[in-house]
This record gives sequence, structure tokens and C-alpha cells, in this order.
Amino acid sequence: MYAVVRTYSGQGASELFDLLGQREEDVKALISGVPGFINYAAVRGGDGGVTVTVCEDKAGTDESSKRAAEWVKENVSASGNPPVITEGNTVLQF
Repeated sequence: MYAVVRTYSGQGASELFDLLGQREEDVKALISGVPGFINYAAVRGGDGGVTVTVCEDKAGTDESSKRAAEWVKENVSASGNPPVITEGNTVLQF
């Protein structure tokens, strides 16, 4: 399995996590439709937060990052910093 962690901070990050909570069904439909999707979580921390997507392979996490970037561009009014991306093969998941 492969995971991608997107860390959002700076301008627009707080608004993003407000929207993620308010539009859960939209986000769920968008990300869970990624081929090989396994799991998604959004965690607020301070003025921003992180999202974690786990898929069967890198192609899935790449697609999830593409969809996430498009959704943020279309839905968050403030243009903030792009997320810091951490990704790799999972070592342990349960």
C-alpha cells in the first residue's frame, strides 16, 4: 500500500479545514472514487492541518493529490501555500 500526507498551512488553510468538515459528502465522493482507494483522514492542527490518503499503489495517491488540488483551487477563496507532500510505501497499517 502507498500513502500520501498533505500538510496545509498559511493563508487559506483554516478555511480549507472548515470546508472539509462542512462538505464531507462531496469530499468523500471525490476521494473514495480514486482507483485503489483504501482510507482517507483529515486532521485539523492549529491554523491548518493534514490529510492522509492510503491507496493500493502510488498511482492512486497521485490521482488523489490531483483531485485534492483541483478541489482546493475550486473551493477555497484564499490562495494559500501549496501543501507539503510526504509520501511512500506503508510500513504498518491496521
